[in-house]
Amino acid sequence: MDTLDLVTEKRNVYRTILHLDQGFQSTSHANHKYLAHLGVICSHSRKGNCHDNACIESFFSHVKSECIYLNHFESEEELQAAIEDYIYFYNYQRFQKRLCHLAPIEYRCQMAA
Repeated sequence: MDTLDLVTEKRNVYRTILHLDQGFQSTSHANHKYLAHLGVICSHSRKGNCHDNACIESFFSHVKSECIYLNHFESEEELQAAIEDYIYFYNYQRFQKRLCHLAPIEYRCQMAA
């Protein structure tokens, strides 16, 4: 919920789809109540089915192999900054073959035009 608070300071999350796993935090009554209050649509993976979450699992694999495992971080703040930089790079600069060799933001803008 703290992460959602940070996001809502920057963006309107109404009608956003948030895909969650089956962990106790994700499935708690308090979490569902808070998401409903924000107008967020909640989506859950089926138990024991990694394919439901394949896109985010792929993303985390890229974060680890292209950012985290290649560096040594002296502090949590340094790690957090590196992850934030990588997320920006991934969305705005890292081309993807399945997106017609465009970065995700470029692809989204092209599709919305």
